[in-house]
Amino acid sequence: MVDGVFLESVAADGTRVTHTIHRLPFRIGREVDNELAVEARGLSRHHAVLSLSPGGEVLLTDLNSTNGTYVNRTRLAGPQVLGEGDVIHFGAAEFRFGVVSTAMRTQPTVAEAEQRTMIVPTQPRKLSSNFVREERPFREFLQGRGMSAAAQPIVQAQGGAVFAYELLGRCEHPELRYPPVLLFKLAATLDLEVELSAAFRAHGVQAMAPRLKGAPLFVNAHPLETFSDDFFDDLRALRHGPCQPQLVLEVHESAVVEVPRMRELAARLQDIDVRFAYDDFGAGQARLNELWEVPAHFVKFDMGLIRGIHEAVDAKRRGLASLVRQVLDLGSVPLAEGVELEAEAEVCREMGFQLIQGYLTGRPVPVTSV
Repeated sequence: MVDGVFLESVAADGTRVTHTIHRLPFRIGREVDNELAVEARGLSRHHAVLSLSPGGEVLLTDLNSTNGTYVNRTRLAGPQVLGEGDVIHFGAAEFRFGVVSTAMRTQPTVAEAEQRTMIVPTQPRKLSSNFVREERPFREFLQGRGMSAAAQPIVQAQGGAVFAYELLGRCEHPELRYPPVLLFKLAATLDLEVELSAAFRAHGVQAMAPRLKGAPLFVNAHPLETFSDDFFDDLRALRHGPCQPQLVLEVHESAVVEVPRMRELAARLQDIDVRFAYDDFGAGQARLNELWEVPAHFVKFDMGLIRGIHEAVDAKRRGLASLVRQVLDLGSVPLAEGVELEAEAEVCREMGFQLIQGYLTGRPVPVTSV
């Protein structure tokens, strides 16, 4: 006996359809005598079957179909035990395998037996990606399970005293041992990038605030949330919450591409007493217009400009030094990111950088270690 199980599909209009499995074996294919009849190109008449293993697990077996059965995008070579959240393709028809808490019944009612579903999914040439296997643990993570944070020191270029910290999200969920970049890719497939960014920020600020001792905390935002009212409400609550941490918002170059919008952002941040920094300055577009028209409190020079600067050609060093002088003339604080070598740091000091961040001066550590 196993918990109740189901297959979930996505209809043409984007809504999700649940196909409850009331008994095993449960066949899937084109013919109407299957428990789930799927009218879709690429499916065999009797394509695959779900059955119960001697140990009470649900097994998926391909019935020698022409176009194959896939679990998590790997074609079956034999019977496979299914786990909650597994993504299944019967040919090109995509489903997610789910488990509910109610016990599975051995016989359906008459009404249930008549509820075989005919669906006509779209037919991409490649396997579709309507479902994400890790959706359940990811949503648990957004609610706080395994949510963690790290902090990297930002130090004074002269003397090396800690000036501030940058907040970095981390994940310790047992089913999601992923770095942040992969978590955001996962979030993008679920349209939850904003929620992930907000969860990282809220958790991290609350954890770091009692440890800052007056030092500013640099925080990040996803470009999709930058101008939403909820975003500013959240920032205000964090800024004026326990310990009232000094916050510096890092503005990514893709978040604002027009000077009027940057002015608007700067004004709204000033209203809630949050400073801002241009992040990754010098990567991609130069952002000189924004720098000149709306000077930031801090300008974080991209590590691509800093790495190996002690060995760079004279033209590159002169150009970087000129940008640093412009930042200083505008009243902003230049910060060198990605400094790993003392030789790089020495050149940065000579150019006028006031702050340094990188492995040379401190790697990210759990907030509990700050």
